[in-house]
Amino acid sequence: MTPAKAKKRAEELRGEIAKHDHSYYVLDDPTISDTDYDDLLRELREVEEANPDLVTPDSPTQRVGGAPLGKFKRVEHAEPMLSLSNARDEDELRAWAKRVERGLERLDIEGKEIRYVTEAKVDGLAISLTYEDGVLTRGATRGDGRIGEDVTQNLRTMRSVPLRIKDAPELVEVRGEVYLPIADFAKLNEERAKAGEATFANPRNSAAGSIRQLDPKLAAARPLAMWTYGIGARGGWEPDSHSEMLDWLREHGFRVNP
Repeated sequence: MTPAKAKKRAEELRGEIAKHDHSYYVLDDPTISDTDYDDLLRELREVEEANPDLVTPDSPTQRVGGAPLGKFKRVEHAEPMLSLSNARDEDELRAWAKRVERGLERLDIEGKEIRYVTEAKVDGLAISLTYEDGVLTRGATRGDGRIGEDVTQNLRTMRSVPLRIKDAPELVEVRGEVYLPIADFAKLNEERAKAGEATFANPRNSAAGSIRQLDPKLAAARPLAMWTYGIGARGGWEPDSHSEMLDWLREHGFRVNP
């Protein structure tokens, strides 16, 4: 295969694999058998091994790999990742709505002009994904809201996390929650118990423990998923509303709460 044909084929395979990843891990609607998917990935790996210069950071072959880390690097968030307040019952929720209305009045905005967006709460580990010119360059935990840990290697192993997004602004930081589905959590604990290993107390602990594995291959073995709910730092783009932000995330291949 000539270099030009190899480059063209590698691009075709990456695009096709990314499409199938989105269908399976984001839409929950697989369009190809596991065997056919493995064949595509195997062919891409063979093309890249024969042409090392064609390997790109966003290639599906680069999702799993890298040597285990000694420790995670601390990184500063471009914008603070603040924790969310809780409302335990309807009275607390109504009190919060009144505080919002009073705050809007101080800005000369009538409450009736505001529409609320409601989303199911996913109990997992808060994560930020930074994309520069459409390429995933960093993934970090929330940490204390200002400083988190760089867990890029582990997040790259998750097929619900796009390695590249099309038609993206120069900078966009996607925020979401990494979690372990309840059925997968039960299966993981069952396997650990049979192996004589300590079981996880709850799904959130299992997700956090998986993302903070120093060896990305161990993280890759866990059936982690991710919902996205917002955008932090961004450059070259400004959404007009939270609804528009969610639409943008959905259109660019991220899972959002329906």
